[in-house]
Amino acid sequence: MRKVLLIGLIGLLGLAGCRQEPVDAVLVKQQPAIYPDYIGVTVPVDIAPLNFNVIGEGIDRVDAQVTGSKGGSLHANGEYADFDIDEWHALTEQNKGGELKVTVCVRKDSKWLQYQDFKIYVSPYALDDWGVTYRRIAPGYEVGGNIGMYQRDIHTFEEYAMLQESAVPSRCMNCHTANRTDPSRLTLQIRGEGGGTLVQIDGKQRWYDTKTDSTKAAGSYAYWHPSGKYCAYATNAVHQAFFVGKGQRIEGYHNFSNVVLLDVRSDELILAPELMTETDLEIFPAFSHDGKYLYYSTSKSCQVPAEFMKVKCSICRIDFDETQGRFGHQVDTLLNGPKDNRSYTLARPSYDGRWMMYNVTSRSNFPVFQPDADLWLMDLKTGESRPLTEVNSKDVESYHNWSSDSHWFVFASKRENGMFAQLFFASIDDKGRVTKPFLLPQRNPKKFYQELFDSYNVPDFTKTKVDFDARESQRQVFRNERIKVKIKE
Repeated sequence: MRKVLLIGLIGLLGLAGCRQEPVDAVLVKQQPAIYPDYIGVTVPVDIAPLNFNVIGEGIDRVDAQVTGSKGGSLHANGEYADFDIDEWHALTEQNKGGELKVTVCVRKDSKWLQYQDFKIYVSPYALDDWGVTYRRIAPGYEVGGNIGMYQRDIHTFEEYAMLQESAVPSRCMNCHTANRTDPSRLTLQIRGEGGGTLVQIDGKQRWYDTKTDSTKAAGSYAYWHPSGKYCAYATNAVHQAFFVGKGQRIEGYHNFSNVVLLDVRSDELILAPELMTETDLEIFPAFSHDGKYLYYSTSKSCQVPAEFMKVKCSICRIDFDETQGRFGHQVDTLLNGPKDNRSYTLARPSYDGRWMMYNVTSRSNFPVFQPDADLWLMDLKTGESRPLTEVNSKDVESYHNWSSDSHWFVFASKRENGMFAQLFFASIDDKGRVTKPFLLPQRNPKKFYQELFDSYNVPDFTKTKVDFDARESQRQVFRNERIKVKIKE
């Protein structure tokens, strides 16, 4: 009996020495080093929980207590901070427009440490879109590695494959574009044998051959007219050149590009001489919120890749008449690249007509490979522009798109390691003030991002989950039957 009591006492002492929750924690005069860096970020209600890992040697337990300024709390304890989804949603809803205080303790070398609290702010602006779409691709600079189009429910951790290279081997898929976050109008391009341009309307797939005797290539870099009647495409070919030695690895470039418009009702291409010049490269079309203007980038033709440093893009706009389906003849230059010794690309006007976000680099019409690529914001009321210092980093920021209400935006950034682009989100208020961006949440973020050797690119919001039939796409690719477009007279 005494032996049993002794064993029991030893067991209790052992448990006391390995308590799973903080006891007698020693205060540390600094905030925790966490991954991802969610300290001071602003999030929308109902976003997926901001789970995080604490960085440091010898840490074997993490305890996180989250308390709302307007009430409510939740708790996580384990190898990392893993919050219950429903509890997180309830807490953010209760604290909309308020803040969350996060208290972090860690067990290190059998002792508990408590760090200084940090805050997460809950935005008054909702993010009601269902999720985001994106392409995941290994940065091997070639087709392969199972390139895929995916969609992610941003309110949970669920990711869904839309179309993967395993279904259409040796083919590249890109330029997937919904109509102002409405996936009932969707287009994407398949490159390679049996390639083509997909236009999906209300779930029905139509596959086009958009190459004609009047155009130099098939369509890519798409953007819908808000009416859903038209979709603009750049017709170009992407090339790569590699550097020798240290520093930048690769230069992406286009040696020709024009912009065309597809009328999806009549299967006709609308061509405008101002968008199909022989001396300039027109690229990256985007319609204004009301559809009355088409924005695009343009640069003088250079002998690339030898003259890659000379590629300086301007952002222009041209009138568009939706009723007649015709462009105007006057081209307005909003940002002059050669004059400013910069390159301006990827104009993305907000859907409320207030702002235009775009890329600025020292050169190039392919910003995703440019380490100095930053995001800038233009006030469309005043024409004034500024760099988005709140979100820019020392590496690439690119491929940005707006939420349906234009109070949030998503962009791809290589700030984490210079190699893999990841998705970040930030909000903007009516005065143009932008919040600190946060990384797309994952259930176990450190494990997920360390083991994923893919880059995210071309992210876009969708109001609802995309209804996409991958089997039908596979059949259409191998059947290779395409609607041949006509040129509108």
